Amino acid sequence: MSQNFLKANIHSPTIWRISLSNKLYVGNLDGNVTKADLEQMFVKHGIVMSALVCTDKDSGHSKGFGFVEMGSDQEAKTAIAELNGKSLGGRNLIVNEANPPKIRGTSGGAKDRNRGPSPRGQRF
Repeated sequence: MSQNFLKANIHSPTIWRISLSNKLYVGNLDGNVTKADLEQMFVKHGIVMSALVCTDKDSGHSKGFGFVEMGSDQEAKTAIAELNGKSLGGRNLIVNEANPPKIRGTSGGAKDRNRGPSPRGQRF
């Protein structure tokens, strides 16, 4: 599959079922942990295809979690077994299989607020 196909269809459940088992969620990270730190920690357990520390888009500070993609399902399982609960910077890491991203739809929001004044005394 091409990279563009994966980007265009990131919310497709089929794609996530095919390749999710080697994508790992890494939680409870110290704010100073970098992408390079994640790569260094996980490379001991196999090939690291990618690593990401999630940051706040406004401040640039770490959100305390990230994702690592391992080279194979078996390497991912080994990394989970070895690193889940391991202490890093005084915090116990949470390492498990990543869940697919949730599809976010509109839940009303601004669309409903712009309808104009609601009739008084009427129930919907």
